[in-house]
Amino acid sequence: MRKLLIITSSLFIGANAIAQTMSPGINLSYIDSSANPRNDFFKYANGKWLKTQQIPASDGSWGSFNEINERNLANLKAILLDVSIKSNATPGSNEQKIRDFYLVGMDSTTIEKNGAKAIAGDLASIDLIKTKADLIKTTALLNTKGISGMVGFYVYSDFKSSNENTCYLGQTGFGLPDKDFYFEAQYESIKKEYSDHIERMFICLGMKPEVAKANAATVMKVETELAKVSQNATEQRDMEKQYNPYKIEDLKKMSPNVNWDIYFAAIGIKTPAILVLNQPKFYEGLNSTINSITIPEWKIFLKWKLVSEAAPYLSSKFVNESFKFNGTVLSGKKQLKPRYKRVNGAIDEALGEALGKLFVDKHFDANSKKRVNIMVDNLIASYRERIKTRDWMSEETKVQANQKLDKLIKKLGFPDTWIDYSKLSIAKESYWKNVCNGRKFQYGRMLAKIGKPVDRMEWGMTPPTVNAYYNPTSNEIAFPAGIMQVPFFDANADDAFNYGIMGSIIGHELTHGFDDQGAQFDADGNLKMWWTDNDYKNFKDKTKLIIEQFDGFVAIDTLHVNGELTQGENIADLGGLTMAYYAYKKSLNNQKSPVIAGFTGEQRFFLSWAQGWKSLMRDASLKQLVATNPHSPANFRVLGPLSNMPEFYEAFGVKAGDGMYRPDAKRVNIW
Repeated sequence: MRKLLIITSSLFIGANAIAQTMSPGINLSYIDSSANPRNDFFKYANGKWLKTQQIPASDGSWGSFNEINERNLANLKAILLDVSIKSNATPGSNEQKIRDFYLVGMDSTTIEKNGAKAIAGDLASIDLIKTKADLIKTTALLNTKGISGMVGFYVYSDFKSSNENTCYLGQTGFGLPDKDFYFEAQYESIKKEYSDHIERMFICLGMKPEVAKANAATVMKVETELAKVSQNATEQRDMEKQYNPYKIEDLKKMSPNVNWDIYFAAIGIKTPAILVLNQPKFYEGLNSTINSITIPEWKIFLKWKLVSEAAPYLSSKFVNESFKFNGTVLSGKKQLKPRYKRVNGAIDEALGEALGKLFVDKHFDANSKKRVNIMVDNLIASYRERIKTRDWMSEETKVQANQKLDKLIKKLGFPDTWIDYSKLSIAKESYWKNVCNGRKFQYGRMLAKIGKPVDRMEWGMTPPTVNAYYNPTSNEIAFPAGIMQVPFFDANADDAFNYGIMGSIIGHELTHGFDDQGAQFDADGNLKMWWTDNDYKNFKDKTKLIIEQFDGFVAIDTLHVNGELTQGENIADLGGLTMAYYAYKKSLNNQKSPVIAGFTGEQRFFLSWAQGWKSLMRDASLKQLVATNPHSPANFRVLGPLSNMPEFYEAFGVKAGDGMYRPDAKRVNIW
């Protein structure tokens, strides 16, 4: 049962009395005192770290998230090694499944010997395709194993009836990071690298070079046709335009060349009466493409999708070729991660909550959960107080905004109810087969939701994950155990540090309920206009300022940040940092903040935020992030919000003429 969280400002917990006995939290060795904090606060807070750190060869970037993740991976490795020697694990138990998955994944000798044997059956099934009906059926069966084709079916809560699960169709089928990579001149070299990569992968399958080259051209032809009728990342931000309900009769009229009854029968469900299309033009286009692309061409396309998806779990020639493009070309990585890390990732995908339970049992402190819970309550109370002061919002809209906070669901650490993996079969036969079994199990769990109410207590991340999220359709915030660690949270540090980074992360997720996308969903998670027309106009006018600000940032060479694409995360950063600042101030109970390590509490608050986002990134990774990711580069996540906050100006004496200074008329002040 969903619990309504009614929070008042009395829930703020004062900690000033014990602050003097706690560590400053911030890392003084990172600070570059030769840099002026009023000109570039990111370099001031992290300058020495930036000068002395190197990105590991296996990574495209390196920063706080990576530090925590490496620590978690080391702990998970110890857990997996312990489980792997338990020969007496009960058959069918989670321990047996984790053990066998790990041992088979680590058995590089057998994997190397088998080459592409694990996908031979699916390759043979593709070869048997003779008709469009065969094509649709085989595509559907591949989809259940996580292999994409030309149909993107999924089940999710209904945007406009959030207690119900509904069936969706989204665009799919292209292997480059975004639609624009197929058509814009700046990505021409990457497109060429991709085509060469496809060719080499077909050679790995044993095809002659001239055949592989022709097949690569075919794949590029098919993917380009699919990309033509797709949307790029920025176009997909408008949630109202992503919600297009179709009766099955109307879908069949729009795309009569796609046999939907065959597709749904193959995945194991009755043909839905209604589906929501995220991008109707994609399926309008697919109706033509199904015929314009020949059956032999579709077979080549499906073989590519299969081998591309399976490659990381096959022999080294497939693994290395996959890494050469996906790791090196797209992200600039120099070498593969160790096998145990890659196998851990596969286990996290298939048995994430089973492994996560072992992780939290050993490595999650209940006191950390308790303290973070207090911080969440304080951030919610801070949000209420900020809403009161928004002179651009009417009282009517403020009531609705507070209802979103009333009904907010908090998830901290790990689920109350763990996933039952009893129907998942993990054996010692094949690494790729175990990966597929895990995907089919998760696909089956998804299909089982059809016709059932939404489980709002279900988690979207596994416990060891170093991340957090807000889900607008369930109006929930979630913080896995994996992120509640140094340098994001330190139980031995004072409140200035913890509010500066963990508090701001909490506030960030809260603000996603009020960013350009979250603002379109009401307190119950429905895509519904809850604003007055004038208030929503005022909100959109304010978001234009943050779009313009980030459009002006140059990430690398002449490549600018995409303010439209990143606006949601930028709104969340500014809102979260602001809420956390006032939550911290409230925790002082009207007392002056303590000076620790030569910095006031307010200064340590902002230093904590900046050091939390310390990061180095390879050029290729940075370019891909700017092109496709809704998050801005880390340095701008520091410079952007701080330059809008008079509280930061006061803490560090920023004045007109300083690099961090923005004129009043250009400062963004939304939440």
